[in-house]
Amino acid sequence: MNNKNQDFSASLRVGLNFLMGIALIIVVLVGIKYAINKQNEIKIARLEKNILDMRSAISLDSIRQYSIQKVISIIDQFNVKMPRHQKYEIAEELYAMTQKYPNLNIDLLCATITHESGGTWDPEVKSTAGAMGLMQIMPATGMFVAAHEQIIWTSAEEILFDPIYNIRIGARYLSSLIKLYDIDGGLAAYNGGEARAALWLGEGKRNGILAKETQRYVPAIQRLYEEFKAYSM
Repeated sequence: MNNKNQDFSASLRVGLNFLMGIALIIVVLVGIKYAINKQNEIKIARLEKNILDMRSAISLDSIRQYSIQKVISIIDQFNVKMPRHQKYEIAEELYAMTQKYPNLNIDLLCATITHESGGTWDPEVKSTAGAMGLMQIMPATGMFVAAHEQIIWTSAEEILFDPIYNIRIGARYLSSLIKLYDIDGGLAAYNGGEARAALWLGEGKRNGILAKETQRYVPAIQRLYEEFKAYSM
């Protein structure tokens, strides 16, 4: 009888050990499967992120190329003699400014340059008042803003007749004014000074506050702005 009990106990232990071994194998297999699935999930998530990043990059590059071609097309309307490479450099810089300053866009910058340059888009245009370059910047203003742009000021002609420097300085100045006074007030300040623009806005844009030139300047750029926004290639 004792021998039978011992045999049964031995068989039970063997059976339990076998079941525990099976259970351990199942746990290990489940663990391996979970780990593989987790790794696959991570790989899939990374792949999806890479695809989204690529799509975003392609979309941004399409917007950039469209903006550059639009600027070149606008320049062609006013300055057909400008070298192609210079048009492209100007267009690239204008697009870069819209990325740097969210309150600026291609159409507004093109409208400002078109009006400021007297419809010439000549990088070396100079007004009788002494304003210089595409965005018609006065030397004193240019020198002040250039310091904040880490542009080494050599001379007004060398800096302000350089279209890239001119745009960089003008865009920063215009953006700061629009940030303070919105588009209408910013344009008024760009043309006629901040004090007069602030007073004009404070008086509810009452007639007679802005100088006559500025009274014509603001709506003239607004008209060009609307025209360029509606312009399609």
